[in-house]
Amino acid sequence: MAEVETRRGLSEAEAAARLRDGQGNASPDGSSRSLWQILAANVFTMFNGIVFTGFALLLVLGRWQDALFGLPALFNTVIGVVQEFNAKRTLDRLAVLNAPSARVLRDGAEVELAPERVVLGDLLVLRPGDQVTADAKVVETDHRGPRGLEVDESLLTGESDPIRKAVADEVLSGSSVVAGTALAEVVGVGADSYASKLTVEAREFSLVKSELRGSIDRLLKWISWALIPLILVVVNGQMMAFGGWQAALASGAWREAAVGTVAAVIAMVPLGLVLITSIAFAVSGTKLARDQVLIQELPAVEGLARVDALCLDKTGTVTTGEMRFDSAIELAPVPGWEAILGSIGTDPGANGTARCLADPYGSRPAVEIAAEVPFDSARKWSALATTGFGSAPDRAAPDGACAPGTWVFGAPEFVLTGTDSDAARSALRRTGALAEAGLRTLVLAHSPEHIGEAEHPELPAGLTPVAILTFREQVRADASETMAYFKKQGVDVRLISGDDPRTVSAVAREVGIEHSAGIDARTLPEDIEELAEVLEREHVFGRVTPRQKRQMVHALQSRGHVVAMTGDGVNDALAIKDADLGIAMDTATPATKAVARLVLLDGRFERLPGVVAEGRRVIANIERVSKLFLTKTTYALAIGLIFGLLAWAFPFLPRQLSITDGLTIGIPAFFLALMPNADRYRSGFLKRSLSFSIPAGIIVTAAVLTLHFVARAIGPFTEMELQSASTLTLAGIALWVLAVLARPIHPFRVLVVLAMYAGLGLVWAIPFVRDFFQVTWLPDDLGLLVVGIVAVGIVLVEILRAWHRRRTAA
Repeated sequence: MAEVETRRGLSEAEAAARLRDGQGNASPDGSSRSLWQILAANVFTMFNGIVFTGFALLLVLGRWQDALFGLPALFNTVIGVVQEFNAKRTLDRLAVLNAPSARVLRDGAEVELAPERVVLGDLLVLRPGDQVTADAKVVETDHRGPRGLEVDESLLTGESDPIRKAVADEVLSGSSVVAGTALAEVVGVGADSYASKLTVEAREFSLVKSELRGSIDRLLKWISWALIPLILVVVNGQMMAFGGWQAALASGAWREAAVGTVAAVIAMVPLGLVLITSIAFAVSGTKLARDQVLIQELPAVEGLARVDALCLDKTGTVTTGEMRFDSAIELAPVPGWEAILGSIGTDPGANGTARCLADPYGSRPAVEIAAEVPFDSARKWSALATTGFGSAPDRAAPDGACAPGTWVFGAPEFVLTGTDSDAARSALRRTGALAEAGLRTLVLAHSPEHIGEAEHPELPAGLTPVAILTFREQVRADASETMAYFKKQGVDVRLISGDDPRTVSAVAREVGIEHSAGIDARTLPEDIEELAEVLEREHVFGRVTPRQKRQMVHALQSRGHVVAMTGDGVNDALAIKDADLGIAMDTATPATKAVARLVLLDGRFERLPGVVAEGRRVIANIERVSKLFLTKTTYALAIGLIFGLLAWAFPFLPRQLSITDGLTIGIPAFFLALMPNADRYRSGFLKRSLSFSIPAGIIVTAAVLTLHFVARAIGPFTEMELQSASTLTLAGIALWVLAVLARPIHPFRVLVVLAMYAGLGLVWAIPFVRDFFQVTWLPDDLGLLVVGIVAVGIVLVEILRAWHRRRTAA
């Protein structure tokens, strides 16, 4: 790389050339999936292949009236694509809004640029509050002035203490300048930068783990495999019902056989279950978006309802990331100590902890400072030399004056350790006790000796501890209430941080987390099984590295826990990605938001209980309506198989199945899926659904078979009369299945069920509707047979309900 002139930087021509050569700072796309990937995942599925093949066949045969089932499949696909694309677009917009600007030297002048316009070799101009936009090497600092360069790398490492940087040291992209200024030459851009390397693995797309979606996908897989032999049986049965293959092909009856085959096959697929599930997720996503919760992937709304282990990153999640002043304990009556604290707090280059002193002490009279030693994260103290009212021990201090000499402010164990006095030992004992209580403690000490500016300053002799200052992290106002909610709901909370375990422990106690003795993560075992054992016992951890956060997620998952992880830094990204549900705060880096399933856009921790409640509503309602769909799948499979083996014509037209599907499943399921439901989550959704649906489907199958056996014995009936009787028999029992699943009784649910009965009556009462669906009024004897069979079916469904309730309650 060509040498860059320190005070001029690159020329605009050089920068443009390097940008063209691919040496710009463009970061890899952080979006979860591209538009094409979203389309492919939602369109090219086996489910859609089955449905749209049948749809196309009926259109070719000119039976568009029987192809109505294609519309729900189309709506399902559109809803999935639109919802996921909207989430992607929102997230991309967030990334743009959160991107910092960069300040560089070009042709000797400072220029502000978008981060992606920075090129290799640019000179970054770094000042307090700036975020470093590319990896760079410090070429010049103001170390000869009052303070050097210090950066906060907490978003990368989890450590909240600032790091001092000297010439030739590297500053990493994603870190922030907290004190001092510097010029730094860019040495790593785009995908080669530290932050990008850390998030490459995290940005690989993976679907959120969803029991609902997993169960539905598993069902579709089973049904798809079952369809291969069933289609052969059904096709053969339909052709034989029209006089055999040769006769059907010669007479054109194969067309009717094809329609019957499509009706049987499509009936076997739980057509609306995927649609209703997608609608329920989409409605929940829209509702949560109004509450400033971004759902990146539809089933993520289910995730938090299933979580039983919630790992919280302390800084930025439970706390606001800011320190607050707690108290001052005066140890010695040295004049002017409060004014010194005011000077420290109002210094423009003060770090976050020191700035907390501005409010309580900033109004004190200004102090005349003769010399200053800036705070250094390695030595853990800063110092001010003051002139005052004289050094004679018998000279009294005038009002408002400050004792002359040197004032040292910093960590007690660094400031007082070399001071052998009773006062210093007593102060260390007191600060130790306060630290054990989780408070961050600093000490202000005074020496009559003067300290001058030096490259490597040393503490003056004769230091006397004057005051102990305590600080607390600013805990979010909603944190305690949210923790109480999770405790009540049986969710185990673990607080994880890169900070001192004692500090983390204090925050844990403040928000009501039990077992809050902090564990130093440096003592944790490497073995996953041993780590899992520790995590089952302990709940508060400090000094946790990004790698350990990820290991903790894996260890909890190895014990069967459903794990949620919150965070805001790049260091949290991998753990958030691997968790069953990743949650990013509003302050999170764009890369962390890109891999999270939920983003709290306003950073309000209290939103999480609302997400839990919404997830539980979705799970409980989808389980309810899934029993309707799986009952239909069961009787469709059974009827198709039995009628095919008996070589009987399939007893329904596709349009007639549209009646039963719409009235007994589709329309009521839509309302039931969106109703309030506070049932707690229980695993085993698929097992419970099938244990009800399979017997219910067998009841319906037995009813339709009984109808056909008896009808063939009591007299000849037309094909339309038998199809109409079959439709009424199926609808009558399936509507009672709906009535059973709609319990406990609720006025709205009762209204929905009654409306479906009324709808069935209207199909027969309105002539043109009756003609469209090709149904007719039944002869008396056939009508009485239908009523008797439906009555027996209702009784059997009630018996099934009682048995199922006892079984699932056990």
